[in-house]
Amino acid sequence: MRELSYAEAIREALRQEMRRDERVFIIGEDVGVYGGAFGVTLGLVEEFGEERVIDTPISELGIAGAITGAALTGMRPVGEIMFMDFTTLAAEQLVNQAAKIRFMFGGKAKVPFVLRTPAGSGTGAAAQHSQSLENWFVHVPGLKVVMPSTPYDVKGLLLASIRDDNPVIFVEHKLLYKTKGPVPEESYTIPLGTAEVKREGRDLTIVATSIMVKRSLNAAEQLAQEGIEAEVVDPRTLKPLDEETIIRSVMKTSRALIVHEACKTGGYGGELAAVVAGSEAFDYLDAPIVRLAGRDMPIPYNRTLEYHTVPQVETIVEAARQLAQGLS
Repeated sequence: MRELSYAEAIREALRQEMRRDERVFIIGEDVGVYGGAFGVTLGLVEEFGEERVIDTPISELGIAGAITGAALTGMRPVGEIMFMDFTTLAAEQLVNQAAKIRFMFGGKAKVPFVLRTPAGSGTGAAAQHSQSLENWFVHVPGLKVVMPSTPYDVKGLLLASIRDDNPVIFVEHKLLYKTKGPVPEESYTIPLGTAEVKREGRDLTIVATSIMVKRSLNAAEQLAQEGIEAEVVDPRTLKPLDEETIIRSVMKTSRALIVHEACKTGGYGGELAAVVAGSEAFDYLDAPIVRLAGRDMPIPYNRTLEYHTVPQVETIVEAARQLAQGLS
């Protein structure tokens, strides 16, 4: 199968869906001629024109309001907020409007939009352009939250998200844009709420999200050289969550390590730990559930400090080793 980068897979999904459904359009800052801050939408304005690839002023609240209103009138907009940090400016429309409209109107109105936004550290963009705020939106009833980790997943999940009748926050890690993997040419969807076991193992389960899936797989390869076989599970969508796949894996391995980039306090790892602890998997645990997450501090500009602020391959290896050996 041919290989595409994560960014190319997103672009192909957008192109295919815009060709298939004239209700789909793209709107955001610099998404047109410039092709997006990370080049994801390059070439789309030339094919679809400025009425379907719309450059906006620097107003994240305006973008969120526009996609909410357009979705209410029957369109299927794909908005882009250049850095996830600035979804904070759009929160009123996302949290108080889009998430609640379908419920408040008794299901007679729907808000089918996707809001794409890059998140995460690793680019030297410092405290205001490197945050992972996915759990803010997981907390809001009415929003779906998706965090793909591979080119294959990002295409299938984006197509499924565009076709979903609910507002979807679609979180893309900046460091994943250049990563490559097999992607089918045809249009395909991955149902929201389906996790995937990325690597089979017997000694512990690593549940990881976004960039941490890649790092956890690298860590698992190193652990295998020591005789520790780690199973890596990628939820893929945080809301809805495929609890069954995670629980089944933990019942199999009897140990759980949860890895994500966002700050530990209030992070998604707490939710995952609660899911495991409140399920039948609890009786199978041979050790406490371990959470490995970002430090509770803003992301530093200094590259060395930035590196040590969030989990890396070596810290995942060490945490998994201690858990497998009963040292946690």
